[in-house]
Amino acid sequence: MEKETRIKVGISHGDINGIGYEVILKSLLDQRIYEHLCPIVYGSSKLASYYRKTTNIAEFSFNMIKSSDAANPKRANMINVIQDEVKVEPGKQTETGGEMALISLEAAVKDLKNNQIDVLVTAPINKKNIQSPDFHFPGHTEYLAERFETKDSLMIMVYNNVRIGVVTSHTPLNQVSSVITEELLMHKIKIMHDSLQRDFNIPKPKIALLSINPHAGDEGVIGDEDQRIIAPTARKAFEEGMIVYGPYPADGFFGSGNFNKFDGVLAMYHDQGLIPFKLISNKEGVNFTAGLPIVRTSPAHGTAYDIAGKDKASASSFRSAMFLACDIFNNRLQWNELHANPLKPAAFTDFGE
Repeated sequence: MEKETRIKVGISHGDINGIGYEVILKSLLDQRIYEHLCPIVYGSSKLASYYRKTTNIAEFSFNMIKSSDAANPKRANMINVIQDEVKVEPGKQTETGGEMALISLEAAVKDLKNNQIDVLVTAPINKKNIQSPDFHFPGHTEYLAERFETKDSLMIMVYNNVRIGVVTSHTPLNQVSSVITEELLMHKIKIMHDSLQRDFNIPKPKIALLSINPHAGDEGVIGDEDQRIIAPTARKAFEEGMIVYGPYPADGFFGSGNFNKFDGVLAMYHDQGLIPFKLISNKEGVNFTAGLPIVRTSPAHGTAYDIAGKDKASASSFRSAMFLACDIFNNRLQWNELHANPLKPAAFTDFGE
C-alpha cells in the first residue's frame, strides 16, 4: 500500500527561462499532493531559489537529496543535477535554456529506466533550443518513444472525461494527408483503445475519428481521404471488436458537444485536436503519452515566455499532470494484477459462507 499512496513522481524542470519553475513551485505548495505522491525535481537549487523570489514564495524549501532512495515522502525533494552557475533570462529563448532542459530530462529518464522513480512529469521545453545530437526530436513524445524503444506512442490530451489523441502529432500540416494511411490510423486506434482500457479503466471504450477534410470531404467533393482511408479503417476496427465511429467533421463534432458521447477522440492533425481541447479544458488540461511502457504526463501549455518571471502563471495544469500520472500508474498496477491472474479461485471461496 505504501507504494500506491507514495508514488515517486520525477519532475524535469523544462526550459529554465520559461514558466517551468513557477508552475512547479506553485504546485508543490499544495499540501494535498503529499497525501498521494512523493515529488522529486531534477533541477537546480539556485534556479529554484531565483524563481521562488520572483513568485514571492516566502516559506518553501526543497529537501536536497543525492538519489531518489533518500526522498522524504512528506516533502518536496530535489536532486541537484546542475552544479554550475547558470544565467537565467526569463522570457528569452537561449542556448543555455535548452541545455539545462536536456540535462534535467536525461537525469529523470535515467532514473525512470532504472525504476528509481515511478512516473515522469515534464515541464515545458522549447523545441528549438533543446535540439542537439542527443535531442533531435520534435517533442518529448518522440524522444521518449526512442528512449524506451517503442513505436507505440500517442499524444493524448486529457481533461476530466475528454481525451483527444493526435494521429500525426507534430507533423507539418502540408504533410498530414500523405502521412495518414490505413496502417498508421489503425495503429493509433489500437494504442488509444488499449490505453483507455489499461490506463483509464474503461472496459469497452467508444472512440470517434475526426475527418481530414472539411465536411468529411462531402463525398469526395473536398478531397477523398475520408472515404478512402478514414471510413474503411473505422469499419475494420469495428470488425476487430473495437467500438470506433467516424469520420466526423471536426467543427460540428465539437460545436454540437458530440465529443461528450465518446471516451476517446482521434484528431488527424495537431491543431484540429488541440484548439478545441484548450478551449474545453480551461487551462487545466494534461498531455499524456500513451503506449509507452512508462507513465509520462505534462501540462497542456508551453514555456509561455511572455509571462515568464512575472508571477502570472497558473499551476492548475501542472498539478493536474501530477495527479493524472499517479491515477494512470495505479490503474496500470490494477490492470497488470488482473490480467496476470484473471481468475483466482480464492476470490470466490467466501460466497458460500
